[in-house]
Amino acid sequence: MKKTKSLTKSTLIIEARDVKKIYNAKTPIEFYALKGVSLEIRKGEMVAIMGQSGSGKTTLLNCLSGIDKISSGEIFINGENITNMSDNKKTLYRAEHMGFIFQTFNLIPVLNAVENVELPLLMTKVSPKEARKRALKMLDTVGIKDKAMNKPSELSGGQRQRVAIARALISNPEVVWADEPTGNLDRENAESVLDLILKLNKDLDTTVVLVTHDIEIAKKCERIILMGSGEIVK
Repeated sequence: MKKTKSLTKSTLIIEARDVKKIYNAKTPIEFYALKGVSLEIRKGEMVAIMGQSGSGKTTLLNCLSGIDKISSGEIFINGENITNMSDNKKTLYRAEHMGFIFQTFNLIPVLNAVENVELPLLMTKVSPKEARKRALKMLDTVGIKDKAMNKPSELSGGQRQRVAIARALISNPEVVWADEPTGNLDRENAESVLDLILKLNKDLDTTVVLVTHDIEIAKKCERIILMGSGEIVK
């Protein structure tokens, strides 16, 4: 595993302070999905979150990224407190500062590869000409520019995940969140996609936080956060 550098406030990109997530709060069946999680992740780090099913790992990722609202605590991204942002402001913040890679790819089936990749730019008012130029360049970076005009149904699982990675990186995000990014791929494609994520993490200095159940994938990250029953256990 890579040697980690000392952590300073100036290098922090993600900070969680006593984050709790409670479902059915104030009812007889309330459930603590997160029980006061605190953590720090530095700029450019690649971190794996592991744990058994129901341990809170995906909930933690969704809360850190602002997809889910937390019940209490604070979350800072690059020094900015996103905890009490309005839904609209949080959506725009994610579009401008974050990228997402999902197990199920989440590509829009009626759009071709380059249209899927350029979509986040169009949402943030980048001109169509510039968005197309940048999307084609990003598809070239992930090695599938020749598939730019193919729709998701015409691509293999590995190719679809490369399109999803290109889309996640198109806005030069400060953080990329990946939830089981290789979960739907065979071992060969999984290793290829992970190697690509590792390369882009190193070349672009983009912080990557990924949820995985695969210890071999986690070992390639700089650090592993092990979750258990809604808490960080190691």
